[in-house]
Amino acid sequence: MSDPVIGLLGFLVALVLAFVGVPVGLAMAMVGVAGFTILNGPMAAGFALSVAPFEAVFPYSLSVVPLFVAMGVFAARSGVSRGLFDMANAVVGRLRGGVAIATIGACALFGAICGSSLATAATMGRIAVPEMRRVGYADSISAGTVAAAGTLGVLIPPSVLLVIYALLTETSIGQLFIAALIPGLLAVALYVLAVVITIRIRPNLVRDAPPGPAVDWYKLGLDVMPALLLFAVVIGGLYLGLFSPTEAAAIGATGAFLLALAKRISASDLLSAALETVRTSAMIFFILIGAALFNFFLESTGLSGLMSGWIGQSDLSPISVMLIILLFYVVLGCFMDALSMILLTIPVVFPLVTGLGFDPIWFGIIVVSVAEIGLITPPIGINLFIIQGVVSRLRQADVMRGVIPFIVADIVRILLLVAFPGLVLLLPSMM
Repeated sequence: MSDPVIGLLGFLVALVLAFVGVPVGLAMAMVGVAGFTILNGPMAAGFALSVAPFEAVFPYSLSVVPLFVAMGVFAARSGVSRGLFDMANAVVGRLRGGVAIATIGACALFGAICGSSLATAATMGRIAVPEMRRVGYADSISAGTVAAAGTLGVLIPPSVLLVIYALLTETSIGQLFIAALIPGLLAVALYVLAVVITIRIRPNLVRDAPPGPAVDWYKLGLDVMPALLLFAVVIGGLYLGLFSPTEAAAIGATGAFLLALAKRISASDLLSAALETVRTSAMIFFILIGAALFNFFLESTGLSGLMSGWIGQSDLSPISVMLIILLFYVVLGCFMDALSMILLTIPVVFPLVTGLGFDPIWFGIIVVSVAEIGLITPPIGINLFIIQGVVSRLRQADVMRGVIPFIVADIVRILLLVAFPGLVLLLPSMM
């Protein structure tokens, strides 16, 4: 059996292990060590075990991971999500479908501070779905809006998933963050359009929100301005070159911590937030160690080079190959979470994509955008279960039906990004 065939079998075994519930970091480590032992013997595998874990977690650039995780955790605990929703609702809530549109805007703003899809969906689900129920929205559009808009936390910077992609591919974190801004705004616009079209086709899904009390704009401004300023400083400083990604992460984490203190959260909540940061960061580092061992194995098989040769000898154009890869990711996303999917496939797919001449920054945004679809597609769409878990009396069928217009919007966005790469590359080219 040739080395590339062993590499392909190893890749398939890792996928199967992840499908059946083995933690993805452990699955990659097991396959990597076993495959490397088969190819190179136990002594070489022992060398890989002594070198790969250290090299996986040693780089200074990895310090951004716990810092951005801390930023998201403390921002979620500070209660800023309520203020962001109230502000967006005050602006557009009186329009037909306005509360759903306000939810999309609030999720985008909170995702920009939090960086996590799951936290965004869970936090906004508790706030927005009861409000939409109160004013007469059907559960399908209420839950579907929050589940889909929660995925914006994956794309809009600072995104932990973008950080992981950057570390795996040795791509600039700052350029990835800046590149995600226009696609993130495009995602918001298309989600809003999905709401407008849905309620135009099925007007019975929503009712006009009743007049509410006068809005205290001064109080709203005080509630949300620190969070918006924090995002502006982190991303603006990166774009202007005032500080590095690590410095930006440190500023973001410190700002979110101070924001939580200003909201007077309890000492037990602070301790809980610190422990959550440690657990999440440790999980990410363990996965990176597994990915490093897996990469050792795949590189030794020559699988990527063989695949590139097959593509070069075929009659397929580069864009045809890219569309096949994206379709593969969409299908895979139905069964696997976004982080696992990217960690397992990037070692194989990235050399192939760059060999075809595609820009690594552009591909990173495309991959994360496709990963968003996996968060809301059955049967493993995590956001679908998150919403059902935090909202009482919510049927899974309503959630799944409600996300269909947003999945269509996501597909349209990805096709636009493929057709017009400048939407991704414009801002990084200006840095």
